Amino acid sequence: MPKLLNESDIEQFDRDGYCFPVTILSEDEARRMRSQLESFEREEGKPIGGAQRSKSHLLFKWVDDLMRHPTMLDAVEDLIGPDILCWNTLFWVKEARSETFVSWHQDLRYWGLDTSDLITVWLALSPATLESGCMHVLPGSHIGDLLPHKDEYRDDNLLTRGQEISVEVDESKTVAMPLDTGQASLHNGRLAHASSPNRSADRRIGLSLHYVPPHTKQVVGEWDSAALVRGEDRYGHFRPTPVPTRDFDPEAVAFHEKATDQVREILFNDAEKVRKTL
Repeated sequence: MPKLLNESDIEQFDRDGYCFPVTILSEDEARRMRSQLESFEREEGKPIGGAQRSKSHLLFKWVDDLMRHPTMLDAVEDLIGPDILCWNTLFWVKEARSETFVSWHQDLRYWGLDTSDLITVWLALSPATLESGCMHVLPGSHIGDLLPHKDEYRDDNLLTRGQEISVEVDESKTVAMPLDTGQASLHNGRLAHASSPNRSADRRIGLSLHYVPPHTKQVVGEWDSAALVRGEDRYGHFRPTPVPTRDFDPEAVAFHEKATDQVREILFNDAEKVRKTL
């Protein structure tokens, strides 16, 4: 019996590569997390960016706690089983009325992970609406070979290389996934997805969490890290990440620097040029 998702959710995920919405947090809980992020941003004097966006569970204890949230893991377990690693956590922030967007792409084209079972949980910490630039997906695109991509390096693209599927995506076949605060969508790491600029008066703040079964291997580079968040890891293919005792725990911060440097090398593998920031 599934722990959280129903049978139709699981069937849709297998067939189409996604399901939504799934309520993970109450609105109040999500707003408190947004407040913690924005309190940090005020102290920094700028929005979160660069390497701080990635492997953020190593910097913020509240993100590490969220990564292990039982409701989140129940949904993931329903799709890939009881043994779960979290490979990455990543903030996706579009400022109000900004031109920032995400081009059509498939994550596993660039992440170096040899699995078809990567689950991305995309959690809304503010409303992700059509106006604010919610995610769109191309159903069924997780099946078969990965599509060809090209690197565009556009400044407003949140993706590292501005990577974009180099064949035309039929927009009439795509599906929008709007989310209320505290809700999440789940999609397969091979699924083509994108999002448009934020035309709303509020920031669109999301956190993606990327879960894999422990038999997954990293095939680009010789080292990578992940957190065991449920069950057992009987394979040991990833260096276990430390669990921070507080925000900016020195041990976890030092590990974060090495881990994000490695992610950067993976993402820019075979790229013609490298951006200064993630």
